[in-house]
Amino acid sequence: MSVLPLVFTSGWAGGINAYAVVLLLGVFGATGLSDEVPESLQRPEILVTVGVLFLCEAVADKIPYVDSVWDSVHTVIRPAAGAWVGALLAGQSGSVSDLTAGLIGGSTALASHTVKAGTRMAINTSPEPFSNFVMSTAEDLGVAGLLTFAMFYPEAAAVVAGVLLVTGLVVLYFLVSRIRRFLRRRAQRREERRMAARVEAPPGPASGADLE
Repeated sequence: MSVLPLVFTSGWAGGINAYAVVLLLGVFGATGLSDEVPESLQRPEILVTVGVLFLCEAVADKIPYVDSVWDSVHTVIRPAAGAWVGALLAGQSGSVSDLTAGLIGGSTALASHTVKAGTRMAINTSPEPFSNFVMSTAEDLGVAGLLTFAMFYPEAAAVVAGVLLVTGLVVLYFLVSRIRRFLRRRAQRREERRMAARVEAPPGPASGADLE
C-alpha cells in the first residue's frame, strides 16, 4: 500500500502544528500502533524535544498577536518538517521515492500553514481575545484526531485533509480583504500617533539668536 495518503495527511497536519505531528507519530511508532513510523521519530530525545516545543506552541498559539509572530517564525519550520516527515515515511515503507514524498509533505504543509497564518491574522482583527483560544484548541484536536484516524484509514483521512485544505484556502481568499483593511488601519493609527507626538512635544531651548 502506498504511503502517500499518510504523507499528505501528516503534511496538512504539520502545517498547523509540526511538533504535534512528530510527537504523535513517534508515540504511535513507539507503542506499536503503526509500523509505518520510522525509528528515527521514536527516539526518546526526539520525543522529549518536540514535546517541550509542543507545550510552548500550545501556549503561544492561544495568545492574540503572539500567535501571528509564532506563525511567522514557523513559515520555514513547518514546511521543512512536513518534507522531512514525508521523506522518512517514504523511506520506511519503500512504496514511493523519498523526494516525491518530501515534496508532497512539504508543499501540503506550506499550504495549510498559509491558511492557518492568514486565518489567525484575520481573527486578530477582532477585539475579543477568546476566538484565538477556541481556534487553537480546535486545531490541536483536529490535528490529533485526523492523524490518529490516518493510522487506520489513511485514504479516508487524506480525503478529509484535502477537503479541509481546499475549504481553508477558499475561506482565506475571502478574508484577505479584511486583513488588508486591518493592516491599513493599524498603519494609519501609528502615523496618527507619531504626528500627535510631534505636535505635543515641548519646544526646545531657545537659541542665542532667538533671545536677541
